[in-house]
Amino acid sequence: MRKEYDNRFTMKEKDIQLIEAEEIIPEKFLRKKAPSIPHLSEPELVRYYTNLSRMNFSVDTHFYPLGSCTMKFNPKINEDIANLKGFTEIHPYQPLETLQGAMEVLYLAERYLSEITGMHSFTLQPAAGAHGELTGMLIARAYFKDKRMDYKKVVLIPDTAHGTNPASAVLAGFVVKNVDTEGKGVITPEVLKKHITDETACLMITNPNTLGLFERYIEDISKILKENSSLLYCDGANLNALCGKTRPGDWGVDILHVNLHKTFSTPHGGGGPGAGPIGVSKELSEYLPYPIVKKEGNKYTFSKPEKSIGRVKAFGGNFLVILKALAYIMRIGESGLKDVAEISVLNANYLRVKLKKLLELPYDRICMHECVFSDKSFSRFNISTLDVAKRLIDYRFHPPTIYFPLIVKGALMIEPTETESKSTLDAFVEAFKNIMKEAEENPEILKKAPHTTPVKRLDEVRAARNPVLRK
Repeated sequence: MRKEYDNRFTMKEKDIQLIEAEEIIPEKFLRKKAPSIPHLSEPELVRYYTNLSRMNFSVDTHFYPLGSCTMKFNPKINEDIANLKGFTEIHPYQPLETLQGAMEVLYLAERYLSEITGMHSFTLQPAAGAHGELTGMLIARAYFKDKRMDYKKVVLIPDTAHGTNPASAVLAGFVVKNVDTEGKGVITPEVLKKHITDETACLMITNPNTLGLFERYIEDISKILKENSSLLYCDGANLNALCGKTRPGDWGVDILHVNLHKTFSTPHGGGGPGAGPIGVSKELSEYLPYPIVKKEGNKYTFSKPEKSIGRVKAFGGNFLVILKALAYIMRIGESGLKDVAEISVLNANYLRVKLKKLLELPYDRICMHECVFSDKSFSRFNISTLDVAKRLIDYRFHPPTIYFPLIVKGALMIEPTETESKSTLDAFVEAFKNIMKEAEENPEILKKAPHTTPVKRLDEVRAARNPVLRK
């Protein structure tokens, strides 16, 4: 490991040779003349990009209630910290003694995540949630192989879990079996016992689940799995509702992935790369990917777990994303994380109560971070969930997640997060009141929405199959 991280660039100026393009590029690919590039003044260029940005939706400009994705506002101080030259102008192949500050960032991030989640240890390598899922399942596979329990090959996944879970399990070499929660909205011990066998390797559960409900039997479920020598995997994408209130490790979770770009407020989606660290129990820690940051006295070094599954990403992961998450955690502290959970749950239940007067709520009970409505209230007017979502854009709201989870017909999955004010939530409810009135009195306006965007409604199936990528 030491040699691997002591490599350095040794190229000298005398070794650099200039090569003309004509020497390596076939003539048919060379331009015959220089391209015609318009010359613009600085004001013209600034106005162009500023106006272009106004055509889009973002968390900085609009309410973004994208269920299960936790699209919260990203504090700008996180970006300022991540832009410090001491972080942006380093290279992972520098000698370790020159990287002590960066390694401390990784070490502290691992320790804070362990404390927040109750997991024994973490790897920060996975680049996003689904990558974290795959890493977790590869750890599970290595564990069962090491224990000579190769017959443990079935992964149980409830119908309330995240949609990427089955793919992650299959990619890791497992066989997936779906578990119907039988209309209860959560998995019960009785339901689990119907499906569990000697071949059961793992249960992949999302808690809170995609209905926004807390899996209240989680400790009983964990006990059943342990008695069967099976593992409990928790999809932690919805951790925003739990921070500072309860810890998955305390429930008996063996593997947990965390989305730093959701819960810990780093740019999400088009805003930049993600990060999906994996936390594991003590028994599984020896299978974590390497390198792991280790503190020896006042110095930081890298170590390789004894039975590591190997690397899943270069170096320590998406370093600047991890740095932003650490800055967020340290800035708001323990009490701030509790506030995050409490306010996000309060906001979701506020919308649940307000909107259920307008929309059907299939699972009408106290929710966690999000609530899920069906299309029953407006489908009677021949209006689809897609129509409602498109019309919301005209009211200057980004649509929520639609048609997921699949167990709710025409689902509208709404997550307000803790960063939204009551006035914003009230305006959102008012928009739904107007849309429901339009659905009854003037449905055509919904069918042709959005009306205010530069690009009107597309044929989404055709656009996906035959995209026009250039003019």
